Amino acid sequence: MGITRQQLIEGDLLRTQIHVGGQWRDGSGGQRRPVTDPATGEEIVSVAVATADDVRDAIDAASVAFASWSKVPAPQRSKILRRWYDLVVEHTDELAEILTWEQGKPLAEARAEILYGAGFIEWFAEEAKRLYGEVIPTNNPNRRMLTTRNPVGVTAAITPWNFPAAMILRKASPALAAGCTMIIKPASETPLSAFALVALAEKAGVPAGVLSVVNGSGSEIGGVLTADDRVRTISFTGSTEVGRTLMAQSAGTLKHLALELGGNAPLIVFDDADIETAVKGAMDSKFRNAGQTCVCANRILVQDGIHDEFVAAFSKAVAKLRVGDGRDPEVTQGPLISQGALEKVQSHIADAVGKGATVLNGGEVTELGGTFFSPTLLVGATREMVIATEETFGPVAPVFRFSTEEEAIELANATEFGLAGYFFSRDIGRITRVAEALEVGVVGVNTGLISYEGAPFGGVKQSGIGREGSLHGIDEYTEMKYICIEGVA
Repeated sequence: MGITRQQLIEGDLLRTQIHVGGQWRDGSGGQRRPVTDPATGEEIVSVAVATADDVRDAIDAASVAFASWSKVPAPQRSKILRRWYDLVVEHTDELAEILTWEQGKPLAEARAEILYGAGFIEWFAEEAKRLYGEVIPTNNPNRRMLTTRNPVGVTAAITPWNFPAAMILRKASPALAAGCTMIIKPASETPLSAFALVALAEKAGVPAGVLSVVNGSGSEIGGVLTADDRVRTISFTGSTEVGRTLMAQSAGTLKHLALELGGNAPLIVFDDADIETAVKGAMDSKFRNAGQTCVCANRILVQDGIHDEFVAAFSKAVAKLRVGDGRDPEVTQGPLISQGALEKVQSHIADAVGKGATVLNGGEVTELGGTFFSPTLLVGATREMVIATEETFGPVAPVFRFSTEEEAIELANATEFGLAGYFFSRDIGRITRVAEALEVGVVGVNTGLISYEGAPFGGVKQSGIGREGSLHGIDEYTEMKYICIEGVA
């Protein structure tokens, strides 16, 4: 069934303590919290809980470490990050086992997440050497003007449970590459991936205090991070509600915020689309991680002329998914993360059915019980349903029918969110028009998979601010300084 607990312990990756200033330790309050396997409901381990004092210790350590880490030459920082990348790749199987254990996704998806996340380390290891400034043409022969890009200082990352490895690496890699230090606050449901990644960073040579991880209450830890003026940037992936709270709490210290928040992604299938491509794209986008992704298709809009044919093919594809324990190699969808997540999915389906939708596939807890929910296809969805405006975050695909391109764009944009959007068409004119018209930060055309470390990722409207990945991703951790030198001539 995979790698055993003993093998993980022997590999020194199954950690249960917080990491502050280069030391693994229990929280100062002595509290511990269980980490539960969502597939079985059983406790995996109990982990240390950080107090406000522990978080302040981490900030102290990060402040001290910043003074030296920011002065390490970029090629040297790059080499350390590269060693971290090599270690993560070397330990992909162990990291995937930990991830599946605490989060529930199939091992194949977990391995893909580890390698995707590692890609950010590799990318930003190179970008560390490319933080170029500029020389500005002078307006006075007696002066020279130039700019430099400097690390902001102490930073913090607050990460979600749905991608507990990749989201950490997407934030920590550019921060360390820029010369910043970082404090990671992982989701309480999935701290083990964070601990393991930090353990590998330590082995790679990341100095004490440069990268800490504190597990515990989101409100308590977040309150300390937002109130301390030494923390200059906070990067958060999670709900829009929490993002608004962090923004309000950070106003007093004028922090720079990078927020990747909620989504309500439309996936549009036009009459001229290739059905096989559209079905594959919808499956890739909707059911990855049991629909628990911020960029998954939350609303599937299908044009009249292709509607019935698409639904029939989509239904066949949904029926082939196999739900179960993610450690079973035959499984393609794991459990939902919690009872609360299950109840939200059920409430959205009940609301849709009560307002006229029909369940073609699934719609219920599987025979496995717990939070194993069957992949669900709804037809006859309308904008009056809750599922049209709220993010379901589960394996439910509601199909909305539309007639014209203009109607599709209006429906797609009828949401406060604007993270990702997808559409399928073979008309180059339509591809250009619709890609420009969608009010989102990321557009997938004829594909349901859009993530890549070399491309900028982020949303508009209530889906956040800032971008992660690509050459722009390091901007969140740097400040531009303008230098004017008089007396040259």
